Amino acid sequence: MKKRMNFDHFQILRAIGKGSFGKVCIVQKRDTEKMYAMKYMNKQQCIERDEVRNVFRELEILQDIEHVFLVNLWYSFQDEEDMFMVVDLLLGGDLRYHLQQNVQFTEEAVKLYLCEMTLALDYLQSQHIIHRDIKPDNILLDEQGHAHLTDFNIATIIKDGERATALAGTKPYMAPEIFQSFVSGGTGYAFEVDWWSLGVTIFEVLRGWRPYDIHASNSVESLMQLFSTVSVQYCNSWHKDLISLLRKLLTVNPEHRFCSLAHMQTAPYLSDVNWDAVYEKKMEAGFVPNKGRLHCDPTFELEEMILESRPLHKKKKRLAKNRSRDNSKDSQSENDYLQECLEVVQQEFVIFNREKLKRRQEEGCMVGEGEGAEGEAEGEGDPDREAEEAEGGTEDEETEPEPETSKLSMCGSVCSSPGSS
Repeated sequence: MKKRMNFDHFQILRAIGKGSFGKVCIVQKRDTEKMYAMKYMNKQQCIERDEVRNVFRELEILQDIEHVFLVNLWYSFQDEEDMFMVVDLLLGGDLRYHLQQNVQFTEEAVKLYLCEMTLALDYLQSQHIIHRDIKPDNILLDEQGHAHLTDFNIATIIKDGERATALAGTKPYMAPEIFQSFVSGGTGYAFEVDWWSLGVTIFEVLRGWRPYDIHASNSVESLMQLFSTVSVQYCNSWHKDLISLLRKLLTVNPEHRFCSLAHMQTAPYLSDVNWDAVYEKKMEAGFVPNKGRLHCDPTFELEEMILESRPLHKKKKRLAKNRSRDNSKDSQSENDYLQECLEVVQQEFVIFNREKLKRRQEEGCMVGEGEGAEGEAEGEGDPDREAEEAEGGTEDEETEPEPETSKLSMCGSVCSSPGSS
């Protein structure tokens, strides 16, 4: 019987990034020699920081979607220490990195990003997903310069006319109705918020700064006043049709905002776009990252080797030592409570193998739905989504939790989040 996917199936090549509770490295799958990015999250830290649900939510969403302009999940697995997500490797860097490198993006280059992200958002909307964190940090370029959306850590699913209500996202990119919902309640918000964030992102990538001067320290009340009093200043040198389209995306009233592929296709600025060619990546990118360098902060590699207390390259020896130590000590200890939570995470974590799924599909052996987790789920947990703090680029995310009904709640305040207010 073939061994279940695990850490040993991959060779670790180098560290390339980190977030608030996850780190990313480049890996190579030993049997196929294919390259991927691997995000790994320490279980104990996730429990202590109340972030287990964020990981479970992201995995649950990514296992059910696949699109040419997303960073797609290929495998998920776990060991005693960590949870792992293996995804598409995009070597072109994120748009934030290139802005920090003072890249001057042309209108034509950004127009392609706009079209590619339009197709990505249209797909997510068809899957009932609100991303809630569209920003330059979460748009990665491949080696040809095409854009891919990543980080579904605070995404949520709404169906059948539902509305989201949590204060979730990165403040400078959050739509006015998110703040309005938080301040005065009301009907909440839906997919339109992602299109506002896309407008802010496109403006920033073109101009070098955002349309509104918003920071994490701004109060929600002050932002509500800002949106009602401050007008966006567009660059006079931009094409008038581009400005018109950005106005449609940055419309404060979501009912009048462009928020679909159909809307975008009516924009004069995009009238010459061959959308099939965009989808097939036949449109030449206006900016192609330098293939001779790795587009990330080189200090990540040094931190992993020098500062990391549990480096990946020493994992095998460390786990063997831990197992030996666990077998020799009294099972009753001050860490029993944490151990109970770790066991719940172990049980509810869902293993995924897209390679195996695709092989089954090609062989015509797929029967019904729900086999995406390769029949190897270690638990059928269906944790409800909530908005939590996510990895930040330039600003801190602010979030509010939503209701929960998972076995994770058995761990009380360590594993579960408080109910929504």
